[in-house]
Amino acid sequence: MRRIRVGVLMGGPSPEHEVSLASGGRVLDALDPVRYEARALVIPRQGTWLPPQDLDVAFVALHGPYGEDGSIQGMLECVGIPYTGSGVLASALAMDKRRSRQLLGFNGIPTPGTWP
Repeated sequence: MRRIRVGVLMGGPSPEHEVSLASGGRVLDALDPVRYEARALVIPRQGTWLPPQDLDVAFVALHGPYGEDGSIQGMLECVGIPYTGSGVLASALAMDKRRSRQLLGFNGIPTPGTWP
């Protein structure tokens, strides 16, 4: 049985770089080496990075902007690499709290408090 090639994306230009490295390390530790060929893909603080083309899936362990705002998801979609987590639009909306609340309100979903 061929192992699934998983690239664990971590690091990146976010202020949460170190937290992301810790998260990625935990993911790598949890992946069963019998089933998965897991690779740490550390994105530098500058953010300059290209994904390897031989991945079966990318596990996104990035935090904050770039990792949770739809940016990395969009890039992975452009190069045809499936990834974990939410897609581009959902990620972008989740990072933009004002737009998220507007969308929820428009659809009659209550949210706590008010947004300035």
